[in-house]
Amino acid sequence: MAVDLARELVPDGLWKIAAPLIPPFQCRQQGGGTAPVADRKVFTAVVYVLTSGCAWRYLPPMFGTSPATAHRRFTTWTKAGLWRRLHRAVLDELGARGELDWTSAIIDAASVRAKRGSLTGPNPVDRGKKGSKLHVLSEAQGIPLAVAVSGANVHDSQAFKPLLLGLPAIRSPRGPRRRRPVKVRADKAYFSAEHLAWLRSRRLIPRIARPGIESGERLGRHRWKIERSIAWLFGYRRLAVRYERKGSHFLAFLGLAAALTCYKKLAKLTT
Repeated sequence: MAVDLARELVPDGLWKIAAPLIPPFQCRQQGGGTAPVADRKVFTAVVYVLTSGCAWRYLPPMFGTSPATAHRRFTTWTKAGLWRRLHRAVLDELGARGELDWTSAIIDAASVRAKRGSLTGPNPVDRGKKGSKLHVLSEAQGIPLAVAVSGANVHDSQAFKPLLLGLPAIRSPRGPRRRRPVKVRADKAYFSAEHLAWLRSRRLIPRIARPGIESGERLGRHRWKIERSIAWLFGYRRLAVRYERKGSHFLAFLGLAAALTCYKKLAKLTT
């Protein structure tokens, strides 16, 4: 049963993409210490923590690694940028198959309650309780392309430019890599003359609801896709409530969740 669970959490196709990206294990200079644990076991344990939401100290022994080892390697891999590179690698696979819809990009955000840590702030819609905000940019069908984390008191519009600038150059079925959508869709929280001018200067067509003129519901036939994407990400229980002290660790889990969400789309194409 443990083997079946491990294969379900980390299928062979996902591991084939992730394995070349994992930094090699570094032995202690002074020697000694415990024997290194196989990378796949640790990777599976990290995916389990993200999916189940369990605390590191409650990590089941069936994964073949101790909680301390799994957390230590997670920290090392986070510093090495593994989760961002994994997300981009899966996007490359989707892009090479022509499965990314570049007709538009959609932006939205959602707040989560945070127990502690950096990148938090008083949530104005949760009676000022401490929280963080997840910012997500997807392609036209809701596949997450870029993610970010901020304090809950940071206005949604502050992540508008960073998300678009953070779009990775993704492989295409033909020709050079692509990172530019045709249109950018967002609700009225992102509307400003500066954003409109900035988008047009980059030859992007703005489709942002205008406050007092257009209802956000007008974008409903497009925005439900990004709302579905955020729901997919919140399906990973470690993101439902934030417990990480370090904002970088919470962002790492978000990046891994985005990579797994993209991989599920890829897996459907290969079955």
